[in-house]
Amino acid sequence: MKLYGYWRSSSSWRVRIALSLKELPYDYVAVNLLKSEQLGRAHRARHPRGRVPVLELDDGTHLGESLAIIDYLEHLRPEPALWPAEPIARARAHEMAQAVNSGIQPLQNLAVLKALEAEGIDRKAWGATYNRTGLEALETLAQRERGRGPFLCGSQPSVADVCLVPQLYNARRFDVDVSAFPRLLEVEARCAEVPAFTQSHPDQQPDAVRA
Repeated sequence: MKLYGYWRSSSSWRVRIALSLKELPYDYVAVNLLKSEQLGRAHRARHPRGRVPVLELDDGTHLGESLAIIDYLEHLRPEPALWPAEPIARARAHEMAQAVNSGIQPLQNLAVLKALEAEGIDRKAWGATYNRTGLEALETLAQRERGRGPFLCGSQPSVADVCLVPQLYNARRFDVDVSAFPRLLEVEARCAEVPAFTQSHPDQQPDAVRA
């Protein structure tokens, strides 16, 4: 398998975490978003919207969108499970993942920020606002579930944790005071003890740009 991604893309990081948790080998192919490589003909053939990540299977099939890719990986290698088996816990994990995937990340991705900047809107202030308000809601959901275990939805990482950690990284990039989210920080610290999360960190990627 090949994963087309960008080192600092939170959606790409989600898939890297899932691949690492499931111990699935893959080749990493960097797509430089700052150089608009995602909009080129070659990448649009993989993802019509010109986005990352894209997972290329050995037969040439291309899968886009992080949660769709993770769902595929869940069926390819069911253990360790990223969706809890118990129906309510499963729904909660999906709810929290979507709170990030549809409620925070799209409002602060690169394409949106560029469009806002072209309209004279402060992109950093915009990104900070939607990271903060989205994480406030996620903190409330997380507090309700804290009795289930050290992770957001139980005793092992789920799709919710896979989405949480990259989003907290993004929030810090926008100078959001994440100390306002104690439960999310507890879970993040627990995830940091799991090698799959640290190995997949943006700074560990071959295309990482270090100041």
